[in-house]
Amino acid sequence: MFRTAELGQKVSKEEYREREPVLREQLLSAQADLMKADFPVILVFSGVDGAGKGDTANLLQEWLDPRWIATHAYGPPSDEESERPPYWRYWRDLPRKGQIGIFLSAWYSRPLLDRVYGKINDTEFEERLEQILSFERMLANDGALILKFWMHLGKKAQKRRFKALESDPLQSWRVTKKDWKHYRMYEDFVAAAERILMKTSTGRAPWTIVEGEDQRFRSLKVGEGLLRALRRHLARSGRAAPGEEADDPVLGASVENGPGGPRITVLSKLDMTKRLEKKEYRHRLEELQGRMNLLHRKARSRRVSTLLVFEGWDAAGKGGAIRRITRALDARDYSVIPIAAPTDEELAHHYLWRFWRHLPRAGRVTFFDRSWYGRVLVERVEGFATEEEWKRAYAEINTFEKHLVDHGIVLVKFWLHITKEEQEARFRAREQIPYKRWKLTDEDWRNREKWDLYEAAVNDMVERTSTRIAPWILVPGNDKRYARVRVLAEVCDRLDAALANGKKGH
Repeated sequence: MFRTAELGQKVSKEEYREREPVLREQLLSAQADLMKADFPVILVFSGVDGAGKGDTANLLQEWLDPRWIATHAYGPPSDEESERPPYWRYWRDLPRKGQIGIFLSAWYSRPLLDRVYGKINDTEFEERLEQILSFERMLANDGALILKFWMHLGKKAQKRRFKALESDPLQSWRVTKKDWKHYRMYEDFVAAAERILMKTSTGRAPWTIVEGEDQRFRSLKVGEGLLRALRRHLARSGRAAPGEEADDPVLGASVENGPGGPRITVLSKLDMTKRLEKKEYRHRLEELQGRMNLLHRKARSRRVSTLLVFEGWDAAGKGGAIRRITRALDARDYSVIPIAAPTDEELAHHYLWRFWRHLPRAGRVTFFDRSWYGRVLVERVEGFATEEEWKRAYAEINTFEKHLVDHGIVLVKFWLHITKEEQEARFRAREQIPYKRWKLTDEDWRNREKWDLYEAAVNDMVERTSTRIAPWILVPGNDKRYARVRVLAEVCDRLDAALANGKKGH
């Protein structure tokens, strides 16, 4: 593969002086158009040590308006980063729509190094590359322009580069013992790199191999490649082709009732008569809160994080269930994230971005009062997401949750269910209670008119995202006491099982 790169390609000073100012002007014009567009640009630089990755990134910062471009370089994860899934820091740094993000030593670096150093085998290497493909597919499906530049040097050229830097007193610091060690492992790096490029160069996230020995050549190659791709993406408005990578085309028909009447769903099968008397409730609640406190202390000492997702009908009791758990915890060890309509900043990113931002640190507990499932519930039913967007979200969500569980996070998902009649009774009660009246809105009443559509969406959600590693727990909630105890007991059982299996955090 690398034999096809433009080895030895050079650009004269005269030619560079002629082409460079024109390119800069055109890039600035395209960047101005990008600022008004609805997609971000993600530039990934990887490749051989000494091939000019950092120099090229710095040059782009100089050529473009630096206010709308940011460079992110990654070394070993910090304590804060290591306490979260590996992709957390990349999601955190993604550019918003209309801006450019440059990524150095990013998501390709660790799989490459781990394979070359023998820390992972071929199968594990392939799994890492599949994770990368899934990550980039999510971003591309959301409209991002992804360009990946592999900066290459032949082995002899790399040696010349290192020797030249070492001979310059002002540049010698740039060559380290690790650089020379990697030079001696050159063939191993090239073999792993070829697999990376073959596996992960896709139509919407392609690799471009850039011969890096001549600074002028590589600068024009990258700059002109960025300009061409940016112009094409602007012309297409940054959106995926209709139907591209869509999920099952028949999914979604469930929102309609069949000729035999309302569809039977997972919610319609729940036993809504379950109740708990007040005396038993108080006893069980106290017992479970004590158990929860002890389990969390143990989890905190092992640095095991817990993430609790609460979905359900309006007035189903999500807030009440959350409060019964938080009373068993130290306020310093948990956070409750209420999810409402996305802000302008959140709308300028992939819909999962705001959830990645709030992942708990090691040993902490995070509650999501509504969550990423809004994409396949309210956004689906209300038309805030296109059919293509919400259909592909099932796979995206499953991938996201696998990242969490693989990192050691205890993930528990609840749907709190009440009947339509019970919801109306609770709405009427809220109207009569001054300190609860603010919870009731006109939108709550309007949503009742789409009850069947929401129930069908919930059914599809459970069928598509109740996985072995992250199953849904459906809780009958007509009786608040029963629901609160059931939720608390489920959390304790899941946490206890994780700790009993020797789970430890990062």
